[in-house]
Amino acid sequence: MVDGVAELGVLTASAEEWAVAVRRAEVIGRLAREPRVRIPEADEAAAELGISRRQVYGLLKRWRAGSGVASDLFPRRSSGGRGRGRIPEEVEALLLEVIRSRYLTKQRRTVTAVYKEVVRQCRIRGLPAPSRGTLERRIGQLDPVASVTARQGADAARALRSAGGEAPVIEGLLEQVQIDHTVVDLEIVDERHRLPIGRPYVTAAIDVASHSVVGLVVTLEAPSALSVGLCLAHMVTDKRPWLERLGVSGAWPMSGRPREVFTDNAAEFKSEALRRGCDQHGIKQSYRPLGAPHFGGIIERLIGTMMKMVHDLPGTTFSNPAERGDYDSQASAVLTLAELNKWLALAVMVYHGEVHGTLKQTPAGRWEQGVAEAGRPVTVANETTFLIDFLPVERRTLTRTGFTLDHVQYFCDGLKPWIARRGELEKFVLRRDPRDISRIWVMDPDGTSYLQVPNRTLSRPPISLWEQKAAVARLRELSRDQVDENALFAMVEQMRQITEDAAGKTRASRKSRRAVERRSAIPVRPVPATLMPPPAHDGGTVAPAVPFEVIEQW
Repeated sequence: MVDGVAELGVLTASAEEWAVAVRRAEVIGRLAREPRVRIPEADEAAAELGISRRQVYGLLKRWRAGSGVASDLFPRRSSGGRGRGRIPEEVEALLLEVIRSRYLTKQRRTVTAVYKEVVRQCRIRGLPAPSRGTLERRIGQLDPVASVTARQGADAARALRSAGGEAPVIEGLLEQVQIDHTVVDLEIVDERHRLPIGRPYVTAAIDVASHSVVGLVVTLEAPSALSVGLCLAHMVTDKRPWLERLGVSGAWPMSGRPREVFTDNAAEFKSEALRRGCDQHGIKQSYRPLGAPHFGGIIERLIGTMMKMVHDLPGTTFSNPAERGDYDSQASAVLTLAELNKWLALAVMVYHGEVHGTLKQTPAGRWEQGVAEAGRPVTVANETTFLIDFLPVERRTLTRTGFTLDHVQYFCDGLKPWIARRGELEKFVLRRDPRDISRIWVMDPDGTSYLQVPNRTLSRPPISLWEQKAAVARLRELSRDQVDENALFAMVEQMRQITEDAAGKTRASRKSRRAVERRSAIPVRPVPATLMPPPAHDGGTVAPAVPFEVIEQW
C-alpha cells in the first residue's frame, strides 16, 4: 500500500473502524509474536474478536506483511467500484498524496489550487488527469473532524465533536480511573509548634463509572510520580485500617485495582518509574488528548467541589487574591497535615452519600450496584509490597551502625550478616515512604526481596520527611543565631597566622640544618704541631683560638 494511502486511511476512518482496528491489533499483535499460530490459539482469538478462524489467519497475514500498526487491520469495505475502479491505480495514489500534502495543511489551499497541482503532477509523470469532480469526491470522503483539524487546528474542530469526545463508554467499576492533583487552597501548620508550613497538595482518583473517590493522598511535596504511586496504593487496598489510624468512623468501601489510569500529559504521569510500576501490576496508562480539556472533566469537577468545601476552613487562601481580600491565611491556619487528611476523609464520605447530578443516584449507591452486577473489585492484601514499586530509590553504603538517610539512622539485626561482609558489597538500594520515615526497605544483595529496617532509636515517634526537613532547617537557623560571626572570623584569622608562623619557623630550621650538613661533608687535614692546642691543667686539651678560616686554608 502506498504510504499516502495508508495515512489518508487513518484520517478518513470512523471511530468505529478505528476501534475495531485497535482491538484487532491488540489480539493479532499478540499472536504474531509466536512463530507458529496453532488452531486452538486461532480459535481463541476468533472468539475474542467475534470473527472466524479463517479471518484470524487473514488478519495475521496482513499484520506480518504490513508495518505492525493498527491501521494495517482496518475493516475492508467495498466502494461498489465508484470513484476508484475507473481511474488507474497510479493516478489514485497520486491524487491521495496531493490531497495529503497540499490540501490537509495549515495553508488551507483552495480546491482549485489543489486540482491544478494534480494536473501538473499527472503531466510530469505521463498519467491521465482525473476530473475536478473526482478530486472533490475524494475530499468529501475525508473525516470532517480530521480535515478541519489538519487545516484549521484542534480548536476549530472542537465544535464538530460531541461534548464527551469520542471516548468509549465506561460502565464497569474501575474500568477507568481518572487521576489529577492540585494545590489545596489552605495553609496548614506543623504538628509540634503549630506554625504555618505552607499549602499541601492533594492527589485524587475517581472511578468514572460510579463517580466514587477511590484514592486520596495529601502531601507537602509537589506532584510527582511518587504522589501518583501513593494514590494508587491507597486505591488498591482496603481503607478500613487507614480510617482506623485516622480515627474516622464510617464506610469507604471503594477500593480495588484499576484496569486503566487516565491522566493529563504532565511530566509526572509519564515518568519511567510510574510506567514501570503500572506495567508491573498490569495497569494500563492512557492520556488526555492534546487540545481536548473536556476529556478530564470528571476529575476536575471533583477537585473543584473539594476546594469549595476547603474554603470554609480556617486558613483558606481561597481561589484568588480578590476573594481573600485582607484575610490573613497564615495567621488563621490551625489544621495539621494529619487533621486535614481526617477532614478530607469525612468530606469524601459526605460526597459519596449525596445524589450526583449526572448519575441521578449517590456514588455509593452506584458503586454497590456495580458490585452486585460484577462482583467486588480485586484489592491488594499487602499495601507495602505494592507501594514499594513506586517509592523513590536511594543508594547508600552499609556501615557498622547501619544506614543513614537525612541525619536519621536505621538498623536492625537482619543487617548483621551483611555488615560482616560489607567490604565485599556495593551500595544498597533503599526505598522510603516520605509520609513515614520511621522505616526503610533495603533490597538484599541478590536483588530478590526487601528487608524492612526501622529507625535505630525505636522510641522516636513516626514523622514525615517534610516534618524532618523542617526540623533540620529550624535547628540550623537556631544555631546561626547563637554564633558570633565576628569572633568566628577572628579565630579563623588567628588559626591562619599560627599556620604561617609555623611554616616560617620550619623553613628557617630546615635551611640551617642543610648548611651544617654541607660543612660536615668537607675533609679536614691533620693540624701541624705548632697549631696544636697546649695541654690543659687537668690533662685535657684547650680549644685553639685559631680562626676557622685558617683551618680551611690549611
